[in-house]
Amino acid sequence: MNLEQLRSFVEVARFGNFTRAAEELYLAQPSLSRQIAALEQDLGAQLFHRARGGSTLTAAGTSLLPLARRMLADADSVRRELAELAGLERGRVRLGATPTLCISLVAEVLSAFHAEHPGIDLHLSEQGSRRLLDELGGGELDLALITTSDAASAGAAERFTVTALLVEELVVVSSAGAPPVTTRHAIGLADVARLPQIVFSSTYDLRATTDAAFRAAGLLPDVVLEGAEMDAVLRFVERGLGVAIVPAMVLIDRPGLRSVRLEAPTLERTISLARPADVAPTAAVEVMQRTIADTATTFAARAGKTMRLASR
Repeated sequence: MNLEQLRSFVEVARFGNFTRAAEELYLAQPSLSRQIAALEQDLGAQLFHRARGGSTLTAAGTSLLPLARRMLADADSVRRELAELAGLERGRVRLGATPTLCISLVAEVLSAFHAEHPGIDLHLSEQGSRRLLDELGGGELDLALITTSDAASAGAAERFTVTALLVEELVVVSSAGAPPVTTRHAIGLADVARLPQIVFSSTYDLRATTDAAFRAAGLLPDVVLEGAEMDAVLRFVERGLGVAIVPAMVLIDRPGLRSVRLEAPTLERTISLARPADVAPTAAVEVMQRTIADTATTFAARAGKTMRLASR
C-alpha cells in the first residue's frame, strides 16, 4: 500500500467514477484501475462495487476512506514542514490583528515577510482583540496582534504566550489643511470635548477607551459623526469634518493629518503578540514573529515620543 494508491482510492470515492478520477489525477484509466486492484489485493478486500453507471464504496471501502484521507493529510503536513526547514519555500501563516494595526503595522509586516518568503501562504483575520483571542484559542490562527490594555486580554496568560511589543499614546488628529486645534504642544481632554469629533463604531476597543476617559472626567464630547471604521475616520478628518482620537501609529505616512498629544494623564495602549501556549510554532510562524518584532522596533523609532518599545 502506498500514497499514490490511497490518493487514487480517495478520488474514485469522491467522483464515483473511474474515468473522472483518472482525469483528475492525470492518469490513464487502466493505470488507475491497476492501482485500485493492487490496493484491494494488498488489503484483501474489495473496495468498490463496480457497475456500468458508476462505482460505490463497499463496507470495507467506507471504513478505509476516513483513514486514507487522514494519512494523505498527514503526508502533506510532513512535506510542508520539511519544505519550511529547507528554506521556507512553502508553508502557511495565519495572522490576526485589530483594524488599527491592519492599516499600519501589519501592512509593513506582511510586505516585508512576503518579499523574503513569497512561497508562504498568508491568511489575515481583522477582528477586535476579544474575537482574535477566541480564534487563536480555537486553532484558527497561529498568531494574533492584540491590544492588551483591554479586558479582552483578561486570563490570556493562562492559555497564550503573550509578548508586549509597543506602548503607544492616543493622540488628537485634525486636517493638515485646517488651522491647528491648539498652539500648545499638548491639548487637554476638556478642550478636545469642545471640538467636533468623529468617533468609532461601538465595536472598537478604542471607542470604549475614549468614552471611559470622557466619563471619568465628567465630560460630554461634541460628536458630529459616530459609527465609522478606522480608514473612514481618518479620511473624514483629512476632509476637515472634525477631529478624532486615534493611536499614534496610524499617523505614519499620513501627510493629510496633523496630530497633537493629550495632556497628562495621557491615554495609552499596549500592542502585544499572542500565540497558543501549548502549540510549538512552525518555522514559518517563528520567522513571522521575528518580522513583527523587527517592524515594531522600526515603528517605535519613527514615531518618536508617542510610541516606545515595551520592556520584554
